[in-house]
Amino acid sequence: MVVLLVAGYGIMSTYWALVQALAGAQAPAVISDAENGSSPIGLILLLISFGALGLGLALSVQQVHKRSFLGLFGPLDLAWAQFKTVLLPVAGLTFFVAILPSPGDTPTLQTNLPFGYWLVLLPLSLFALAVQIVTEELLFRGYLQQHLSALTNDPRIWIGVPSALFALGHYAPAEAGANAVPLAIWAGLFGLAMADLTARSGTLGPAIAVHFVNNALAILFVSFKGDLSGLALFTLPSAMDDVAPVRAALPVDLLMLLVTWLAARVALRR
Repeated sequence: MVVLLVAGYGIMSTYWALVQALAGAQAPAVISDAENGSSPIGLILLLISFGALGLGLALSVQQVHKRSFLGLFGPLDLAWAQFKTVLLPVAGLTFFVAILPSPGDTPTLQTNLPFGYWLVLLPLSLFALAVQIVTEELLFRGYLQQHLSALTNDPRIWIGVPSALFALGHYAPAEAGANAVPLAIWAGLFGLAMADLTARSGTLGPAIAVHFVNNALAILFVSFKGDLSGLALFTLPSAMDDVAPVRAALPVDLLMLLVTWLAARVALRR
């Protein structure tokens, strides 16, 4: 972990230095947008920066553990097959639920990006999102879960510890305010679901598929206004730190997490 963090943050510092050099006089504005992901280019740069930790992880795995970095995915052919098996039903279910009419007062969505501009950005947005998601899955489920499970048979350790660290990594009081703890708990439960899929499938394929659909919906389609909204087609009228609407949405999000986890489990059995 020391090698991973030192190398990863060293590579990340080099990445941001290169961004500033290429941005020239616009560097302060570009870096400011990247800090909160409020513009398309800012959020793309922020998501791609996660790849620096992936490179640090690759260095740690290959130089310290003397094993293949790609081995963190599990058998690659199986991982890819399971990714495709899970992606389509989970994406279809998520889209179906998203378009269902909601009871009570439904918040009016606000257009964030013109559709044509959003569509042009979509390939780069999907690539940047994939970098962020794959890096997180490699670190928490691929690296930590695998290596802890090699040290102990106790699932409270090899599932619980990575999930707790995943929750801690999503604790963001500066952005979420009073919602920081509930959102971190939700992230921890999401981590538990992804850890279960990884343990049952033997690869990262299913977890990457579910994680990708979840983040694509929240980042590329409908986002809270403000932080991390730069690539969203629509935004909600509330921000991430607005207590009432976020707390009201959390039970629905938890139910959606349960449904998508079960859908992935069913898809893997077929």
